[in-house]
Amino acid sequence: MRGYSGRMLFIDLTSSTARTEPFDEAFARLYLGGNGFAAKLLYDHVRTGIDPFDPDNLIVFAVGPITDTTVVGNSRACVASKSPLTGLFFDSTFGGRFPATMKRTGFDAIAISGRADRPVYLLVEEAGASVRPAAHLWGRTTIEAVQAIQAVEGPEADAIAIGPAGENLVRFAAIAHYWKNREGLSGRGGIGAVMGAKRLKAVAVRGGRKTEVADPTGLRTLLSESHQPLKTGTAALSSYGTPFLVNATNAIGALGTLNERTEICEGAYEISAERFKEVYFKKDTTCLKCSVACGKTYQVQEGEFAGTVAKMPEFETIFALGTMTGNLHAASLIKLNEMCDHLGMDTITLGVTFAFVCEAIEAGLISEADVGMPLSFGNYRAMVELARRTAYREGFGDLLAEGSARIADRLKPEAQRLLYCARRLELPGHSARALKGMSIGYATGTRGGSHHDTRPTMQYGKEFDRRSVEGKPQFAIRSQHFTAVDDSLVLCRFTSERGFGMMLNEAYARMIGAITGWNLSVAEVERIGERICNLERVFNVREGLSRKDDTLPYRALHEPIPSGPSQGMYCPPAELDAMLDEYYRLRGWSRDGIPTPEKLRELDLAFAIGAI
Repeated sequence: MRGYSGRMLFIDLTSSTARTEPFDEAFARLYLGGNGFAAKLLYDHVRTGIDPFDPDNLIVFAVGPITDTTVVGNSRACVASKSPLTGLFFDSTFGGRFPATMKRTGFDAIAISGRADRPVYLLVEEAGASVRPAAHLWGRTTIEAVQAIQAVEGPEADAIAIGPAGENLVRFAAIAHYWKNREGLSGRGGIGAVMGAKRLKAVAVRGGRKTEVADPTGLRTLLSESHQPLKTGTAALSSYGTPFLVNATNAIGALGTLNERTEICEGAYEISAERFKEVYFKKDTTCLKCSVACGKTYQVQEGEFAGTVAKMPEFETIFALGTMTGNLHAASLIKLNEMCDHLGMDTITLGVTFAFVCEAIEAGLISEADVGMPLSFGNYRAMVELARRTAYREGFGDLLAEGSARIADRLKPEAQRLLYCARRLELPGHSARALKGMSIGYATGTRGGSHHDTRPTMQYGKEFDRRSVEGKPQFAIRSQHFTAVDDSLVLCRFTSERGFGMMLNEAYARMIGAITGWNLSVAEVERIGERICNLERVFNVREGLSRKDDTLPYRALHEPIPSGPSQGMYCPPAELDAMLDEYYRLRGWSRDGIPTPEKLRELDLAFAIGAI
């Protein structure tokens, strides 16, 4: 097979054993790679109702057919597990150099189960895996662990590691990889905590296999055609990174502020891309073989955080730890971002949880004595300290480590109205009220509060009607198919959307064909995305998910945006119900959101019929 090694590696940490299993072209054509491989492996090997911290839960690292090719943005990998935050299927992608190095091991997927009797890390090479002691790494930050492993395994090896948050089973613990000052983070869903439960500090990879491409000339032609659209479409990303969205989102009245009480942030310029670049910019950074250079390194030269040199806070971090919490202190956002990366925590869940707690304190649902210090909107010093306490589960940090939905469960019922979650996952910075496509997207996406199931990018365009519900269920479905395929290739979202298109089209069919030699139509590529989405849905249905869970935060359903260009926008229950009816009809699911036997047979998923 071109584009694949045809091998998967299964590792059992309990017994410190590993085995290799082959897969054939028929399997690859069904699930493509990355996200699709992970969904099938988790469906097959994770039993229904298992606690995510149980040793039998699986962590899957998977790459795709374009990984380590010449496609721009190819060095990305997917990691998936049953989430300790949501209790459902969860996958996340990350960049840097690790994905390409993993592909060079000759394993398209690495599936890890069991629990070691002591802290360990894994070294995966072309011959298989070895389990290495990691007691000396336990307690270290993500960057310290990665650097220590590379010092032993050599500079050609790459590693991705958890920090103290993962070790302490923070339910939104992240994992981080570092390469030439470019960080690759799998941030959401708490997969770092699953690694911690397995006493797995890190995974290291080292190899030299080459990926063969079926039609190099055809691939070069496609990449040449995409060059100018990619260059034009990523200009803002190259200049500023994702924070360019701060001012743009604020301008349309869709920038969640003060726990979504408003979507206009006065003073947002102080934490905008333009301001960050003017005051803190040090250099550009990029993933392996990517020309976009959307990463930035910032340096704080004065004030209480002077000396901090860290990765740029992404737009989502600025939203969650900035506008949502009323924190317009730019240097503290750089510091908080650095802390979350090194301690290993998702900035979105942490920030939105802080915002929830700030409002809960104002409502008298949580006391200052409970927190152990004064905490209010804008108090960045308290947030810096509470971020550290969360990672170590110290004091109130032990509760913060559970995420906002579990905190609300312990409070009076009215606390539920202050949550900004879908499927118990805190929402990112793309408004569930001001973007109707995100309203139905968040409600139906596999992960819930994620902007990487249904994509917001098109919805910011002037030609896109973000205010109307018309056509939005169909939009969400096609966008979800696109992201499933994108994360199975595995391709960077920025380069794919700008270079090849924001929905599946002929360019993606040509890309897959040039690499694998398959002659797929656009409809067949779309069907791959549909298959993966349905398999993820079946996984979640097995866990009890149905229409009752396809919903939005209380504010999105009941409180119109109070002011600004998007004033009056929200998604009332009747409107969401109508969109769900149409979404399910288009999907071929029951009125309760369950894939029908007919649909599963149509998608070659008949094996899943008995599971639901």
